[in-house]
Parts: sequence; C-alpha cells; structure tokens
Amino acid sequence: MQKVLVTGASGFIAEHCIIELLKNGYAVKGSLRSMHREEEVRDAIKTEVEDANLEFCKLDLLEDAGWEDAMWDCDFVMHVASPFVIEDPKDENDLIIPAKEGTLRALKAAKKAGIKRIVVTSSVAAVNSHMMSGTSDHTTWTDINSKYVTPYQKSKTIAERAAWDFINNQDDDNKLEMAVINPGGVMGPQLGNDLDGASTQIVTQLITGQFPMIPALSFPFIDVRDVAKLHLKAMVTPEANGKRFIAAHTKPAWMYEVAEVLSKAGYDKIKLKKAPSFLLKLIGLFDKKTKSLVPMLDKYVPTDNSQTVDILKWEPMPWDQAFIEHAKSVEAIKNKS
Repeated sequence: MQKVLVTGASGFIAEHCIIELLKNGYAVKGSLRSMHREEEVRDAIKTEVEDANLEFCKLDLLEDAGWEDAMWDCDFVMHVASPFVIEDPKDENDLIIPAKEGTLRALKAAKKAGIKRIVVTSSVAAVNSHMMSGTSDHTTWTDINSKYVTPYQKSKTIAERAAWDFINNQDDDNKLEMAVINPGGVMGPQLGNDLDGASTQIVTQLITGQFPMIPALSFPFIDVRDVAKLHLKAMVTPEANGKRFIAAHTKPAWMYEVAEVLSKAGYDKIKLKKAPSFLLKLIGLFDKKTKSLVPMLDKYVPTDNSQTVDILKWEPMPWDQAFIEHAKSVEAIKNKS
C-alpha cells in the first residue's frame, strides 16, 4: 500500500484529499500544527470513509523539525497547508513567510526522502489577481506589484514561484517531480464541526443574513470534492509532471448569483440587495474587512482550464450545487451545537 503525506490535514481541502486517497486504497499520514486536533480530524474523515489507514504527525510551516522524519516512509506528498485569512494582516509577511518557507521545507524534505512526486496546492490567486478583465490560463502569473493584489494573493504567488524555482534548478539526476493545483473559490460539504474556514465563514454569513448587501465580487468556483480528485489525478498521471492546473469553472460567478442560488434553495434570510462599489470603497477607508475586498471589486476574469480538462480528464461538478451542499452542512453543524 502506497503512503501519501498530506500537510495541513485539518484544512477544508486537505480533509477531502485525505478522504479521496483513503477511498482509492492509499495509506495517509496527515500533518497537524497541533496534535490536539487529531480526534477532530479523524471524526470528520470518518463521516465519509474508514480511518484505519490514517495516521498523523506534527509539522509547522515555520519550523524545520519533523519534516524529513514525516516523509521517510511515504511515496508521495500533497502539500496543502498554507495560511489563509479573510481580513488582511497588519504585516503582509505574516502570510508570505509561512507560505513560502513552508513550501520550500516540504520540497527540500521530499527531495531528500526520495519522494516520487509532490502535488502543491496553490491558487488562482497566483494566476490572475492583477487582472480586472481578460482571460487567464495556466501560463498566466499574478503581478505582485499591482495595486489590485492583496497580501494573501501575493503570498500564494511568491510561494508558487519559489516552488517552481526549486524544481527547475535541481542539478542532479534524481529529480523530484511536481504538479501544482490552482483552485478557484472552493465550496462544498464542510466536514466535522469546524465553522472557522474562510469558505465556510462566507457561506455562514450569507445564509444567516449577515451580509446587508452583496458586493460586486466574482470568483471562478469549484467543488471541494473536485479539488481532491484533481490532486489525486495530478499525483498519478505521468503527463501531469511539471504542470500547473487551473481547478475552477471557466466562467466566474458573481456573489449576487450565489446569493440567488441559495435564496431559491430556501435560505430566506439572504438579503438580495447589491452593494454599490463606491460605497464599499468609502467604508474600506475605515473598516479592515471591507478594505481587503476593495481591490477585487468589479473584477471579472474567466479562466481557461483546458489543460486541466485535457490532461487530467476532468469534468467539473456544478458550482451551484456545491454552494447548496456547503450551506446544508453548515446548517447541520449549527443545529448540532
């Protein structure tokens, strides 16, 4: 049985990756920053699949300890762990340093351990964050000097560029293989009882009526179960080596469209009123959360996912159903507590 190290095992995407791997006959070692979360993650995984072939280890993106030990008995690595925030930090390096250094720690340890291939979770944030219009694809890179780019988007771009620099500058014959997955807005069923994830917070605030108005934001969305399947396909498909894969629907959806989908599904607390962008820009002068949205207002950038479709033989699940299932899972968690 082949074993896969999945970093950041308590995260939304990582939990679904672990489930996909276990369902397909792999043993999984999940890394956690705090081992206190092991039981919580196990309980989440067990809602979908038996956890007999799942173990855990302690790893921190900012510490060297444990990385080589974690990989010695593994065949593959999925490096999913990365900091994510809704509100911009006071210092952008609070995001950039752990994203970049954590990725390089994973790559260096994987090479030393003789790992066959590492799949790195990046983001469309590293693809088109500087763009307000036009179409992006797997060859497009975010311009981190653009005024439209947030600290999170910058962190994902810098971390992915560092990963490719590492891979492309290997000077020996025993080269580590890498594929990168660049998800859009990730939605779908929330496992366990954790309501703190960024995607889940957005859904929670929508269905509980905490958005007084809907901002003019658009994102190319993807079902989290598709993200997990693409990680596995990128891990085992020979042609995936050395490539970036856009993991998102081609056409972005406006947040107002999302609100309408959930409203029609019966979530009647949603306020279907559009927020004028000029008003949000004004509020952003005083409010941190609103300020972090301002660079993304009125942006609409389709993404060409043809490389993902062609090489990984992918047919996207509907994004609207992902939102409905996400909302149902949030409701179920809230009803339990």
